[in-house]
Amino acid sequence: MSNFAASFDAQLSPVAPFLFYIVIGLIIFIETGLLLGFFLPGDSLLFSAGLVAAARDDINIVILVFIVFLAAFIGDQVGYVLGRKIGRPYFQRRNSKRMQKMLARSERFYERYGWWSVVIARYIPWVRTFVPPIAGTVKMNYYKFLSANALGALLWGAGITLAGFYSGSISWVKDISYGLAAFFISASLISALINYLREKRD
Repeated sequence: MSNFAASFDAQLSPVAPFLFYIVIGLIIFIETGLLLGFFLPGDSLLFSAGLVAAARDDINIVILVFIVFLAAFIGDQVGYVLGRKIGRPYFQRRNSKRMQKMLARSERFYERYGWWSVVIARYIPWVRTFVPPIAGTVKMNYYKFLSANALGALLWGAGITLAGFYSGSISWVKDISYGLAAFFISASLISALINYLREKRD
């Protein structure tokens, strides 16, 4: 490596982990908090982030897990508030009997199974993006949603990231961690695109 390249890398290296944390946190927040993020590769991104953390000494797994948890938790809270403040008034203004029946059914479902739905939805791509706004729209008990959101963010966000990290701690996995990360993210994006095109065609 040339002296210039070595100097550039030395200047960039302190910034790289910070950017890594920010990008991962931002993507997780968008996927869980904003409806437009339904296509993002949440599961594979978390696993890949754990792999990268295992391969690099300058990325702290504790900081990464904390940021992932925080982004996932805040994202769902934002989704819930959007559903409560925007989704609910929208449905209430609709005079359609079909809409009102659908809202009533959803309210009954979330009253009985809402807590578990919020936790389990974390593991289902696309669904995890839409469950929080629906929970807010049907006025699911806020404290039930809060506790389910916290547990889901911990089990899903921290759990999958740590799974990637400990997988990357195995010597042969660590050697190919960047290739695995690229594969998982690419596979998720391609799968999301195929599903989107299929739904659009139907």
